[in-house]
Amino acid sequence: MEALEKIIAAIRERLPQVKIIVRGDFGFCRDAILAWCEAQRDVFYCIGLARNTRLETMLQPAFASARARHILCASTTREFAELRYRTLDSWSCERRVIGKAETGAQGDNPRFTVTNIGGEGLCGAGGQRLIEAEGQSLYEELYCERGNAENRIKQMTLDLHSGRTSTHWLASNQMRLWLSAFAYLLLERLRAWGLAGSELATATLGTVRLRLLKVAAQITVSVRRVYVQMSSAYPLQTLFAKCQQRLAAMCSG
Repeated sequence: MEALEKIIAAIRERLPQVKIIVRGDFGFCRDAILAWCEAQRDVFYCIGLARNTRLETMLQPAFASARARHILCASTTREFAELRYRTLDSWSCERRVIGKAETGAQGDNPRFTVTNIGGEGLCGAGGQRLIEAEGQSLYEELYCERGNAENRIKQMTLDLHSGRTSTHWLASNQMRLWLSAFAYLLLERLRAWGLAGSELATATLGTVRLRLLKVAAQITVSVRRVYVQMSSAYPLQTLFAKCQQRLAAMCSG
């Protein structure tokens, strides 16, 4: 709660009208967090909810439909259900729960999320629909995107070494983390602007670094110039040149 209050206050100071969505797994599904979000202006949540016997019983009609479809098509099938649920003693009120009834060769796989996003969804200032209200969209497009956020963290940790905070001083560890974050921003913009529409447009930052930037070259330093001569056998030289031209045009503009 302490961290959440500080983070949202910092966002509000810079972007007072923005809508904020708190998203996390079931470890964050605590009444104090849910109730605090509900009491704020334009703060919404979509958080995983641990399954239990009561929830699974409520999801049985959806499972009946999913199992029937599974018998017909012999592939993994899923159905979604809108539930109203309150714990026996830990929640202060009843809340909207999205249940996923998935069944396949491995058996049943029930999953649940709790949210305060209502049946009308979320719209922006101009009326543009930001978040769909329907349960399947909330689960698949909002909640499950949490996995993509974790992938970004893994890129920063594994590809850009943000986990190397092994010195004995807090300040030096913080500096290492800043450098990794700065490297992430540079490579992410390189990918988004310079590599848009290319084979590396959706590559991980580690792949971008390995295939596009980690290239053997001969460097010659003179009084006024630094010459970088790259191998003519470099397989991505056309993409490298196009990326360079895009970035140069942005800088000149």
